[in-house]
Amino acid sequence: MSRIDATFARLRADHRKAFVAYVMACDPDRETSAQILAGLPKAGVDIIELGMPFTDPMADGPTIEAAGHRALAAGGSVSETLAMVREFRKGDDKTPIVLMGYYNPIYARKGGVDQFLTDAVDAGIDGLIVVDLPPEEDAELCLPAQVAGLNFIRLSTPTTDDKRLPAVVANTSGFVYYVAVTGVTGGASADAATVAPDVARIREAAGLPVVVGFGISTPEAAQAIASVADGAVVGSAIVKQIGEGRPVAEVLDFVASLAEGAHRG
Repeated sequence: MSRIDATFARLRADHRKAFVAYVMACDPDRETSAQILAGLPKAGVDIIELGMPFTDPMADGPTIEAAGHRALAAGGSVSETLAMVREFRKGDDKTPIVLMGYYNPIYARKGGVDQFLTDAVDAGIDGLIVVDLPPEEDAELCLPAQVAGLNFIRLSTPTTDDKRLPAVVANTSGFVYYVAVTGVTGGASADAATVAPDVARIREAAGLPVVVGFGISTPEAAQAIASVADGAVVGSAIVKQIGEGRPVAEVLDFVASLAEGAHRG
C-alpha cells in the first residue's frame, strides 16, 4: 500500500477528510522553504503537494507564478526540489509528497524521464501531478511513473464531460484532483453545492478518492468543500502568505487553521 493509499485509509477510519497543502519548493529561498515543508505535517497537513519551479506555468495564477520566479531566483530546480524531499524524509517517512509541475523540466533534465523517476523514487516522492500531459500522452510519463511505483494523479475539471472522463481516470491512481473552477489557481471561489455532483460522478468513474482544489482560501471554504469531497487542497492562499514575507510560524498557523476546517468537513 502506498503512502497515499495508507493516508486515505487512515482518514476514512477516523471519519475525517484530507487536507492537502501546496507550497513551491525553494520559495522564497531554500532554507525558509525547508522549514515550512518540515512544519506542514504538525500543522495538520495530510498530503503535501510540492511545486517544482518553472518559468512558464499554464495552470497557475499570478500568486503561484510569482512563487515560481522567486524560487528560480533563489536557485530552485528539479534537483533542488528532490534534495529538499530527501532532507524532509530524514524526519518524516509517513506524509505523502506529490510533485506538481510541468513536463518541460522533467523532459529536459539530464537523463530524461527515466533518471527523473529513479531520482524521485529514491528521494521519497509518492506521486506526480503534471498538468500539461493529457491522457493521450500517457506513454511519455504516466505509465513509466506507475511502473516505477509512483502514483500519477490526473486533474478533472468542470468541462470534463462523461465522454472525456473515462480517458482522464483510466491510468490515474492515488486520488483524482478535481479543479473546482474554470481558470487558473487563485481565481474564483469554489462553491460546494456546484462541486458536489461532479465529485460524485468522478468518484464513481474512478473508484478513487476525489480531492478538490482551486478557489479555496479560508478554513470555512475548506470545510464546505471537504464536506462534499474526500479532501480539500489549498495553495495560493498559503503561497500568498509566504510571498508577503510572513514568519514561518505565522504561515504554519494559517495552514493549521485551514487543516482544521478541512478535517471538520
